[in-house]
Amino acid sequence: MNKLRLMSIFVEVVECGSISKAAEKLELSKSVISLALKQLEQELHLCLLKRTTRKQTLTTAGSRFYLQCAQMTQQAEAAWLEASEFTKIPSGILTVTAPHALMGSIVVPALTMAFSDYTAVNLNFISDDEHVDIVQQNIDLAVRVGVSKNSNLKQRKIGQFSDVLCHSKTMMIDAQSVPYIAQHWQTEPIMQLFCCQQQQQQKIQYQIKHRANTLFDVVSLLEMGLGVGVVPDFILKQNQRLQPATDALPSIANPIYVLHPYQTHVPLTVTLAIAAIEKKINEIVTNQ
Repeated sequence: MNKLRLMSIFVEVVECGSISKAAEKLELSKSVISLALKQLEQELHLCLLKRTTRKQTLTTAGSRFYLQCAQMTQQAEAAWLEASEFTKIPSGILTVTAPHALMGSIVVPALTMAFSDYTAVNLNFISDDEHVDIVQQNIDLAVRVGVSKNSNLKQRKIGQFSDVLCHSKTMMIDAQSVPYIAQHWQTEPIMQLFCCQQQQQQKIQYQIKHRANTLFDVVSLLEMGLGVGVVPDFILKQNQRLQPATDALPSIANPIYVLHPYQTHVPLTVTLAIAAIEKKINEIVTNQ
């Protein structure tokens, strides 16, 4: 039996007033309690309790030892209680990463609203279009476009969106022949489908003219009338300066996944965050 266990049994014997009452409280046999006290005294080379058939009395050494052991058990109980509160009331730091496009329009609004009443929660947002290492960067939750190949992470699809070819409303253009503004993840050749007569589809190939490493920079270039490019449908809906290119077909739906490293006992903050983000995505999709 380890030292901490022996010390906690000793405290119960002292506070209960007898081995019998301590055994009843701890749901152990009297012989186990007696053996624990004997082992404790043997390891300390001290007599802690003077016992008779009617009463027990602490020795001087036992009294001082009891005070320290009681303090230890109180701290242990406080630590246990504090840890158990994490399953009831959200608290602590919640670190979330997401692509720029999803962070500002979905993640931040969803989580600030979800945790507005929980002052013990500290939100830490990391916008990054690259797939950062969740474990190494101590990230609690990642929102990503597409499924991850990392089998060590828990992941679930919570929504989807489509990219739409668009341009500035001030431009009078032929969307099939203007310069193309690409995001950093796009590679040539850029292919875009258009709807033609009698529901026929035409595929146009673009050469990249300009490129930016964030969606918002692409949007700025599009607003300035420098060409055409793809923007997520939920971003386009909120933008008053851009419009879809005539007859351009949306891309295949892009799935949105949430990922976290917790195999069991998922923190309450993570569970609430996933629900809030999924709700926000559904609201955006429904209102489109």
